[in-house]
Amino acid sequence: MAVRREGYDQNVFINCPFDVEYAPIFEAIVFAVNDAGFRPKCARERLDSSQVRLQKIYELISSSRYSIHDLSRTALDSTNALPRFNMPLELGIDLGCKQFHAKCADKSLLIFDSERSRFQRFVSDLGGQDILQHGNNPKTAVSRVRDWLRTESGKNEIPSGASIYARYEKFQTDLPHICEELRLDVSDLTFADFSYTIARWLQAHQG
Repeated sequence: MAVRREGYDQNVFINCPFDVEYAPIFEAIVFAVNDAGFRPKCARERLDSSQVRLQKIYELISSSRYSIHDLSRTALDSTNALPRFNMPLELGIDLGCKQFHAKCADKSLLIFDSERSRFQRFVSDLGGQDILQHGNNPKTAVSRVRDWLRTESGKNEIPSGASIYARYEKFQTDLPHICEELRLDVSDLTFADFSYTIARWLQAHQG
């Protein structure tokens, strides 16, 4: 595993579900990370079919000082009747990176679940960890992410969670127009496209 790459202190790895129901939370988190002055990273930023997915995860985790892991969708899949364990697996990789690589000992992890203590029913080894709840509410998720980044990074100039979420709502209103200008399909944005629209909006709405 390659350890620590350029941008390490600004990178925030986001390990979460990519289903339609979770999209409002994911998109709000991506905006919040950007608005707080950090760079969101996730598996969807790379579409290289020649790269083994797990190797991609290793690289993203080791190159990110901060990580957000959401366990709220670890439930039985309606199609296969099996739980989805990608999120706990990637959390385990990140905990191992922090524990066993001296250069990553300063990593900070934010672990989410939808309900208090729910995680203890399927990954009890996390008992004792400070797991936060977002209640499947994007606004709550944004506030939790903001407070965590403010505390762990020591940056003083990060706006409040309420302020970031208000800006996110304005961004959502403007997104169709931005996509029209860029000739993008607002209903089918890649992670790279979505990140670019956020960067473009933030540049136009500094301060």
